[in-house]
Amino acid sequence: MTIRDRAAIVGIGQTPFAKHLGRSEYDMAVEAILAACDDAGISPRAIDGVVRYDMETTDEENLLAALGNPCLRSFACTAWGGGGAASTVVLAAQAIAAGMATTVLVYRSRARGKQSVYGRARHLGGRYWERLDTELPGLNQWHVPHGLVSAFQEMAMIAMRHRIDYGTTDDHYGEVAVAFRNHAVRNPRAVMRTPMTLADHHASRLVSDPLRLFDCCIETDGAVALLVVAAERARDCREPPAYVLAGAMAAGRHHIRLASFFETPREEDGAPRAARQLWDMAGVTPADVDVAFFYDFFTPLVIMGLEDYGFCRRGEGGPFVEKGGLAWPHGRLVCNTNGGQLSEAFIHGLNNLNEAVRQIRGTSTSPVEGCELAFVAGANTDPTGAVLLRR
Repeated sequence: MTIRDRAAIVGIGQTPFAKHLGRSEYDMAVEAILAACDDAGISPRAIDGVVRYDMETTDEENLLAALGNPCLRSFACTAWGGGGAASTVVLAAQAIAAGMATTVLVYRSRARGKQSVYGRARHLGGRYWERLDTELPGLNQWHVPHGLVSAFQEMAMIAMRHRIDYGTTDDHYGEVAVAFRNHAVRNPRAVMRTPMTLADHHASRLVSDPLRLFDCCIETDGAVALLVVAAERARDCREPPAYVLAGAMAAGRHHIRLASFFETPREEDGAPRAARQLWDMAGVTPADVDVAFFYDFFTPLVIMGLEDYGFCRRGEGGPFVEKGGLAWPHGRLVCNTNGGQLSEAFIHGLNNLNEAVRQIRGTSTSPVEGCELAFVAGANTDPTGAVLLRR
């Protein structure tokens, strides 16, 4: 079985984004889902499949009760945080292709302040480390005692390895941040809309060497949802569909985060493995892509993603982004036209998927002229995945 051209995204919805909305995650999820249903012209009672993140604090049973109790026939969770961002659509397309569901909901809702899912206890919302037990679970027992407490510390080590190997610079990081911020300036949905220069980027405080504040994604509240249906049904929906041309998921040789950066070649990590699957299924090459969306939780990982997915050779990601290489409208590869997670909102990458659909429809605030093919990747840490959407 293949998912190639078997499914399409026909509805997208979201809440406003802000650093703090003071709303429960259930409340925001319902708003985004109803907006996606309205966008598609599909009743929420028609939903019979759900894909969510495993760290999602809302659940199918209570959420669907608020949507009129549709009959659920398929449900799945994608793991590994941002690594599972694009995989949500892969799982939805699999359910459609297998005949397990006809209308699959994909969503993510995040209240990153102390507001809980019910508006009360902080242990049901907020930052995940506030809900950890005193005994460190899993890999954290090896990482936390040595100072790898949060994602930016871990990614700083990965970024430093890339700098040592290939000479990547602060200017390269700044090119990513500035391009995505300029896209956000044109996007009324974005949280960060103040223009940024390379000098602004370099002046931002050092967070964890070599990462500066403006190399890191923002923290926001908000929810995003999308609807996936069979390709033959998509043409009857309210808005132009974005067909799922191909999708892939992969894990590297080592699942222990940083272990694969000691001696294992980068080509055997999850993202390069997913890339080989993706291009093989799609029958196209990176040169055919009109617009790309990388999981921009940190600027260096965008540069590495360009290399992982074959948009440039290993070690050439830094020079690739120079002189507005990712910037709309004339960059070498226009990327993250919503502002991404660096400047629009951090909803674990699902907002990038919605923007990819807007590019296919021609409704983006930074539209790529004649856009036919959009690439969307999850975080290029293990495991991960990517999808290609076509007009």
